[in-house]
Amino acid sequence: MAGPDERWAVAIDPAVCIGSGICAATADRYFHLVGGYGEVRESPVAADPLVIDAAESCPVEAILVRHADSGEIVAPTP
Repeated sequence: MAGPDERWAVAIDPAVCIGSGICAATADRYFHLVGGYGEVRESPVAADPLVIDAAESCPVEAILVRHADSGEIVAPTP
């Protein structure tokens, strides 16, 4: 479980994204579609399980979530 002050860096690889929109549908506070492709609204963000849900739901694993301080991968899980 994430601590109250934990921050995550969130990125979408534009070369991998297919524009399914699952990220925006799952966590619209953090993701939206621009030109038909997913885009992160801001990063880093406060740790939120919705961000992990979006990363785990992406059909092509275009979303990468890392601890902002350490760079350790949070999602997707290998």
